[in-house]
Amino acid sequence: MAEPANTPWRRFWELGGWWRSILLAAGYFAVYEVGSLAFLPLALQLQDPAGPTAVLVLYALPILLGGVLLVAFAWSVGWLRELFGRQPIAGRGWMWIAVAVVLVFNVLRLATIDYPAAGAGLVAAWLLTGLFIGFAEETLTRGLVVTLLRRAGHREIVVAVVSAAIFAALHAGNLLTGQALLPTVLQLGYTFAFGICMYLTLRVTGNLIWPILLHATTDPSIFLQTTHPTAGPLAQIAGLGNLAVIAVGLVSIIFIRGRVIAEATRVDPGPLAPAGETGPDRT
Repeated sequence: MAEPANTPWRRFWELGGWWRSILLAAGYFAVYEVGSLAFLPLALQLQDPAGPTAVLVLYALPILLGGVLLVAFAWSVGWLRELFGRQPIAGRGWMWIAVAVVLVFNVLRLATIDYPAAGAGLVAAWLLTGLFIGFAEETLTRGLVVTLLRRAGHREIVVAVVSAAIFAALHAGNLLTGQALLPTVLQLGYTFAFGICMYLTLRVTGNLIWPILLHATTDPSIFLQTTHPTAGPLAQIAGLGNLAVIAVGLVSIIFIRGRVIAEATRVDPGPLAPAGETGPDRT
């Protein structure tokens, strides 16, 4: 695929910054909401509003549309190869804790789903939807938003917190679907901490594909285990996953260090970091 021209559009996004990150996320959110409304007439014709087809129509198709547009955006600014390439700043060994906590509880939830009660169709629909969710949300927040923040020369602690905050803010839209305020506030706290864990996954694995895949198993395991749980102590342990993610995510913020230096060919992001804070993470 040919490299896009150095247009004003591309130069605008090359400057990066937190407000451009918010602008991009708001545009994605608008596309998702409009996409959801576009598929609503089809959803109203469904006989089972909680069945596999409903999951695909109400969740998978709108977010698939958003994911396709995010790829198109990444290509339009020339970041597509960079986005899915090797990370410019290395992770540290302690960051594997975030990967382990999310992965272990995802496995526990998947192991404590009553699959006969859920049905093969619903399970398959949620697994496919989870893949779309993981791809779109991670491409946006751990891919494009992280790139925009780094383009502006922000320290990695800012990159981690702002990208996680934008990720959490996207879920405030659940208020528009009728979700009560308190559950939404609790969800925002969890998604912020989960966003930190996904940022750490990005850093320590060195490639965006791994937070995408880890995220892709999170939503299906939560939804299916919540609605179709098995009985027993293992299911109760799996139910502690959100608390574990919140604890790890929030505590990890203390230890995030490092900064990416903008390449000379890019727009000058401002003063560089002091000595000792550039390059790979030094924690």
